[in-house]
Amino acid sequence: MSSVRVCSFESRRSVEIAKLIEKQGGVATVAPSMREIPLDENEAVYAFADKLLAGQIDVVVFFTGVGARAVHDVVTTRHSRDEFLAALERVTVCIRGPKPAAVLKEWGTRVDVRAPEPNTWEELLAAMEAHPLDLAGKAIAVQEYGLPNGEFYFELERRGAEVLPVPVYRWGFPEEPGPLLAAVHSVVAGDFDVLMFTSAQQVTNVLKAASDEGVEHAFRESSGRLVIASVGPTCSDALRDAGLHVTVEASPPKMGPLVRVAMEAGRSGSVEGRPRSDAPANPLE
Repeated sequence: MSSVRVCSFESRRSVEIAKLIEKQGGVATVAPSMREIPLDENEAVYAFADKLLAGQIDVVVFFTGVGARAVHDVVTTRHSRDEFLAALERVTVCIRGPKPAAVLKEWGTRVDVRAPEPNTWEELLAAMEAHPLDLAGKAIAVQEYGLPNGEFYFELERRGAEVLPVPVYRWGFPEEPGPLLAAVHSVVAGDFDVLMFTSAQQVTNVLKAASDEGVEHAFRESSGRLVIASVGPTCSDALRDAGLHVTVEASPPKMGPLVRVAMEAGRSGSVEGRPRSDAPANPLE
């Protein structure tokens, strides 16, 4: 079989993922699908800071390292770093995964609750309850990581908590959308064997790009014949919610394992048990 043709929609680590794909013998196309755009208005972050410093928040949740840094950078335009970090020491600090853990370690900030792998909001919620943390009556500030996590908020509120969303950035299209639009058309043309997604927001942006180009139906039809590789449960849920299948999912949810399982599936020529169109025929059939 010819080399596996892989399209990744990774943005921040595009060079790294291309090298990993090529190291595994694949032909890599990387089409950055998103960029982080700081919110023009940071009133929500300032409101969070005011409540935090006034002792009106009981729990702070950091979902991402980038978001944690952004919160710090915004807060410290009005308050001193020492004030901010001291206020964090007076509340329960919860994190979803290793990236915010690294940021808080730099700050010297204590972490009370951390979600185990695969680091979704569900593991985080279970860890919070096992802490044990009585959520009833607690004011919980949640650093958002693009789109609001409605399911997490619902579960917190169902347990009697008051949720204060803290949005610090949103996701937009890349400044140069050409490679993404070209990749969408290449999917329709059948130029790839594997589509690789490393975040839930990539799914939204890729489908929007296909819609904007007037080829969403054709994109969905073509992608149904390909291996679709997901970095982890959150991304997989987004794919299924969008009506796309998930052929393989990385475990643990990291880039290296993702590339390995994607390449294995691509070489086998199967999409959820169905042969790829250019895969060799099974001599036993």
